[in-house]
Amino acid sequence: MSYGEYIELLREMVRLPSPSFEEGKVADLICSFLTEEGIAHTRVRNDILALNASFDPGKKTLALDAHIDTVPPSEGYTRDPYDPSDDPEVVWGLGSNDDGGSVVSMIAAFSHFYREEMPVNLMLVITCEEERSGADGSIWLYAPDGFFRSGAGFPMPDWVIIGEPTGMRAATSERGLLVLDGEAHGVCGHAARGEGINALYIAADDIALLRNYKFERHSDLMGDVRLNVTQIEAGKAHNIIPDTCRFVVDVRPTEKYTNEEIWHSLQAICRSTLTPRRLTNRSSATYGGSPLLRTIEAIGLETFSSPTTSDWMQTGCDAVKMGPGDSARSHKADEFIFTSEITDAIGKYIAFITNFYGNTLE
Repeated sequence: MSYGEYIELLREMVRLPSPSFEEGKVADLICSFLTEEGIAHTRVRNDILALNASFDPGKKTLALDAHIDTVPPSEGYTRDPYDPSDDPEVVWGLGSNDDGGSVVSMIAAFSHFYREEMPVNLMLVITCEEERSGADGSIWLYAPDGFFRSGAGFPMPDWVIIGEPTGMRAATSERGLLVLDGEAHGVCGHAARGEGINALYIAADDIALLRNYKFERHSDLMGDVRLNVTQIEAGKAHNIIPDTCRFVVDVRPTEKYTNEEIWHSLQAICRSTLTPRRLTNRSSATYGGSPLLRTIEAIGLETFSSPTTSDWMQTGCDAVKMGPGDSARSHKADEFIFTSEITDAIGKYIAFITNFYGNTLE
C-alpha cells in the first residue's frame, strides 16, 4: 500500500472548500477516488458509505466514521486556507487536521481490509454536516428511523471508531453539548427618567447565578459539568431601557446528567426563559467490557476523556474516538497536519482492526 496517494487525496480535499451544507465537491472527489481504488460505495445525500467486499449480514459490523465538512476559515490566516502546499512533511489548510486526516487514514485502512474474509464486517462511513449537527449527516444515518435502519443494505453498526484529531490516543468518553438560548423580558422606558424594567439587568442576575451554579454529581470519567455564557445581546439605543436581552449558555454535560435534567435545573434558578437548541447531543462513553476496550489495552493505546463533541453523540453505538492530528489545531488559523501523523494513523488503524477481530471472538 502506498500511503502517498492518501496524503495527496488530502491535499486535493483541502483545495475544495467544503463548509457544512456545501460538501458536494469534496464528496465527488472521494467517490471518484474510491471508484479508482475499485471500492464499491454508495452516496446518500453527501454521506459516503462502503462495505467490505465479503460483507455478510449475519455478522456484526465495525464502522470507521469521519466527516468531510469544515467550519468557515477563522480570522488570522497568514496562508491561503485552501492551499495545502507541496511540503512533504506537512499538509496545510482548512480541514487538513479536522477532519481530513482521519478521513484519508480511515479510507486507507478500509482499503487494506476491503477484499479480506473477516469475522466481523467492516463499514466505511464518511459523513457531512458534522460541524453544524446538520439533518443530513450522522443524525439521519444513525437515528432510530434513519438510513441504517431503513433496510437499504447498510446495517446499524455494532461498534464505531470515530475519527477525530486525538493524536491517536483513544477517547473512551466525551462530553455532550447543550446550548441554551436565554431571553429576559422587561419593559421599555426612557433612560433619563429611569423608567421601565431593564431586561439586561434581569439577564445579568441570571448569568451571575449560572456562573456560580454547582452541579452536585461528579463524573470519575469526565469531571464536573462545564457551563459558560458565551454571547449576550441587548438594547437599541443608549437612552432606551432594553425590554429584551438575549444570551447563550454553552453546557458540556457528563454521563451523570441527561440534557433534560440540566435544562430544568438551570431554568429553575433563572427568571429568563432558557430554550434548548437540541437535547440529543448527549455525553458518550465506551461500554464496559467492550472489545474496543480490550483492543485498546492489547495494543497499548493511551486513553483519555475528550472535552469536545463529535459524531459519537449521534450514533448510540458502542464506540471509541481516535484519529491523527491535534484537536488544539482545529478551528484555528493556519490549520495543518503532519504527513507522519497520517502514516502513523493508517498503521495504527490497521493494527487496531486486526487485533479487534481477535477480541470479538473471546
